[in-house]
Amino acid sequence: MPRVVHFEIQADNPQRASRFYQKVFDWEISKWDGPQDYWLIATGEKTEPGINGGMMRRHGSVDPVRNTIQVSDVDEYVKKVTDNGGEIVEPKMPIPGMGYLAYCKDTEGNVFGIMHTDPTAK
Repeated sequence: MPRVVHFEIQADNPQRASRFYQKVFDWEISKWDGPQDYWLIATGEKTEPGINGGMMRRHGSVDPVRNTIQVSDVDEYVKKVTDNGGEIVEPKMPIPGMGYLAYCKDTEGNVFGIMHTDPTAK
């Protein structure tokens, strides 16, 4: 069955967006040595489940993709998001039997979800 194996974030200011994601999630972001403006994003250890991605300078309007990021505690990460220039689009909500989810916006206007697992969520 096909799985998501990569994501891309578009940014008006990739350096500013890189700082945001590094400060909020501790991701490793580095400029690619290739021929285009592209940054590589490592989100965790290769031995752990998850995907890595990339970031590019925004070129015109493109349909956004919402990625959801698993976190240890939604409340903690909501604070990190707002402390680092992001905003909350939809506040923390329960997903019954699964956990808690909030939608946020980064410094470039991209919307993403943050979720922590809690089977007791109602």
